[in-house]
Amino acid sequence: MAMKIPRGRKPIALLLVMLLGALVVLTARVAWIQFVNGSKLSEKVRNQLQESQVLLSSRGTICDRNGRGLAISNLTKSLYVNPGILNKDPDTLANELSAILGMQASEIKERLMVPGGFVWIKRTLEPEIYDKVKNLIDEEGIKGLDFIEESKRYYPSDRLASQVIGFVGTDDVGLAGVEMTLDKQIKSAEVRQPIDTDSYGIPIFKSILTFNPFKQGKNVNLTIDSTIQFIVEQRLDKVMNDTKARAATIIMMNPHTGEILAMASRPTYDPNYFYRANSAAWNNRAISVVYEPGSTFKTIVAAAALEEKKVRPDELLVDKGYIEVSGRRIQNWNGQSYGTVSFLKILEESINTGFVQVGMRLGAVCLNQYVRAFGFGQPTGIELPGEESGLLFETKNMRDSDLATMSIGQSIAVTPLQLLTAVSAIANDGVLLKPHIIKEIYNADGSLVLSMPPEQIRQVISPETARVLAEMMEKEVSEGGGQKAAVTGYHFAGKTGTAERLNESGSGYAPGEYIASFIGFGPVEDPQVAMLVVIDSPEGVYYGAQIAAPVFHDIMTEVMRYLGVRPLRGTQPVLNLPAAMPGSTTIKLGQPAPNGKASVPDVTGLTIRQAGIAISNAGLAIIPQGTGVAVSQSIAANAIVDPGTEIIVNFEPR
Repeated sequence: MAMKIPRGRKPIALLLVMLLGALVVLTARVAWIQFVNGSKLSEKVRNQLQESQVLLSSRGTICDRNGRGLAISNLTKSLYVNPGILNKDPDTLANELSAILGMQASEIKERLMVPGGFVWIKRTLEPEIYDKVKNLIDEEGIKGLDFIEESKRYYPSDRLASQVIGFVGTDDVGLAGVEMTLDKQIKSAEVRQPIDTDSYGIPIFKSILTFNPFKQGKNVNLTIDSTIQFIVEQRLDKVMNDTKARAATIIMMNPHTGEILAMASRPTYDPNYFYRANSAAWNNRAISVVYEPGSTFKTIVAAAALEEKKVRPDELLVDKGYIEVSGRRIQNWNGQSYGTVSFLKILEESINTGFVQVGMRLGAVCLNQYVRAFGFGQPTGIELPGEESGLLFETKNMRDSDLATMSIGQSIAVTPLQLLTAVSAIANDGVLLKPHIIKEIYNADGSLVLSMPPEQIRQVISPETARVLAEMMEKEVSEGGGQKAAVTGYHFAGKTGTAERLNESGSGYAPGEYIASFIGFGPVEDPQVAMLVVIDSPEGVYYGAQIAAPVFHDIMTEVMRYLGVRPLRGTQPVLNLPAAMPGSTTIKLGQPAPNGKASVPDVTGLTIRQAGIAISNAGLAIIPQGTGVAVSQSIAANAIVDPGTEIIVNFEPR
């Protein structure tokens, strides 16, 4: 017989059944939420109660070859606002912050009024700016303004090697130089910081303070030597001040490895404040500006002619002072004739007519092959952005007049780095190397990621040809137009250059503007360094022999001492070539001068070039007036004057 529930207890039993049913339903619901749909709901809650901000993590350090830090990352403060709890009038606060941050008040006000719980005002504040903002917050009890620590890029050496290193924008992206080329390696992975908020979107303070975003990227060692770079830049600033030039560039390379030891241009900038500089100052002129090389390019023509045995150093050629090719008249820079001279003397005196004759012997096809083999007409491939290719003739389109002008370094355009790389091949027994500026890359723990050994491109000329040409170029420095580049105690090879400046439009020449240059390497017996000096549009004297060669001398004198290269005993010439060739000119020298003084030579009857050499050798500067031969000079012969004194020489046609 079934058990009967007493009538009075039925409501209680029904209630228990209902409660039990509800408990079962709730348990099932909790289980569904927890185990089946829990991850989705948790994500939804996180999205509602968290904001996400990408913070700047620590970039790797960029050092010179000796480990000196050139670009480092330090912790700094970034300012943000929570508009939802801001307790100060936006207009007033915007004006106050504008005066401190250097931002437009309207821009700040717009950020103060953005809906939401987190808005950046300005990131990576300088310490003094942070102090001023913090004092403002504390003094006025402002709520809603606060700071987060981020990483900021600093350049402790200020302008040193700025165009090589580059800079980083406020969004942690490399915008120039090595910072741009190795951006992905130098910076770490993107760091996204979740910021916990309450139901009103207000950041929970603890979630901001406990964050540590800094995972450093890879470190980079450059081939640059900071000491040599400093020597170069110091002298570069001086020549800019002395000549009032528009721009200038100096590059130094190890010719046996292709390593760039120094690379600098003017105008320049401080990467800590890159935004204050004109964008033209960011430009690395060593790789991104092309120019007509003029006489410095004759070293390449000479290399091709000697290698092809089209000419010998002692071979005599006739210079009439001009030469006509396909109806085009090409003359020496001074319009004068040197008569019968050796090819050695043609290189020493940079005689245009002689190089035109040699170029015609080579022919367009052969010369172009050598020019391209030396690396012209294409980027060198150095690890820097913005490298230009230069401009060369297409062989099939060349006329004889094009071959003639190319033979004297005109009607083509090269970058400074292309020219230095090519001449370094002469110093390296004819082997062309790829220039590079990255030495090593390391992980943050110090383990090596990448090392850059010398990269040989090709053997352009034979070692024998390279050595003969190096000896001829040494004559240019010891006896020819490059004597102001000579370094006491050492044999250096070199070549001067003076060329008309191309118009900015790339068509024609800028009237009255010139580019003075000097390229060389040494010591000739075992070249340790090669260097190019380019001075763009100097005021007054513009000859490479007078303003670029002395820069070479000054820098190399210090660098030899710094590198510990021992000088030779005595000053005997390195060449076995005869000291004088048929057709050479004997230059008149001034009387001996006391120490610290100079004696003015007698230049009457000399050509402009001969007078320039004589005055330059005496440590003085020439200001030529007219053309032809010298008929008078502003300071009498044998007068004792200070070094660097300018001598005005009047020339008249014969």
